[in-house]
Amino acid sequence: MNEFRSLADLLDLQALDSAIDRLLEERSGLPELERFKAAHEEAAAIGADLARLEGELTTTRRALDKAEGELEILEQKATVTEQRLYAGGMNARETEHMQADVAMLKHQVGDQEEAVLVLIDQRESLDEQVSGRSSDHEQALAAKGELEAAIKEAWSRIDAEIARKEARKSDLVPSIDDDLVALYEKSREAHAGVGVGALENETCGACHVGLSPREVAVLKREEFPRCVHCNRLLVI
Repeated sequence: MNEFRSLADLLDLQALDSAIDRLLEERSGLPELERFKAAHEEAAAIGADLARLEGELTTTRRALDKAEGELEILEQKATVTEQRLYAGGMNARETEHMQADVAMLKHQVGDQEEAVLVLIDQRESLDEQVSGRSSDHEQALAAKGELEAAIKEAWSRIDAEIARKEARKSDLVPSIDDDLVALYEKSREAHAGVGVGALENETCGACHVGLSPREVAVLKREEFPRCVHCNRLLVI
């Protein structure tokens, strides 16, 4: 195998790897991701508040149903007692007791009517709050859905481009010496994804630091030359 050609091919491999790294960084750094996270949290918070209000509304409706039922019983009891009072046929003591019962029942009816009115106000207020919060929740979910769709579209585009570059990389790697590929991968791992550079005008293309003529002469005699400054593989 032509070792020089293999070494030069590392520059093409590095270009592909760098492009893939940029695409992966773009994929994980989409601005929509932060906005989606915020939209998700907002929708969840509104949903929790809506669930709380719906729970309160259900409890209030049950309490109102119970209060209205108790009011109806009291009203019926008061009506029957009052009818018995007006029917007569009782002595003075019985009449006095019956009058007291009627007064007590009417008082209870009045109190129960107040309780029913309070619960009706609470129900109407909660109905209004639930309606408003439901609208807020729908809008929040819609905004979240739009962001999710935008993210999926961007990811689809990026993933397709990554797949194309990975395919080109798969075609290229077999043409490079296995040991050289292993050295390149180790160098990439140690140097933030850049494992090789080209020597141009006696300057390392990876770290952009100049080399002396003597250093260049020494590197030209090495099988796998490395920059004396950054220790990356160097294509001379």
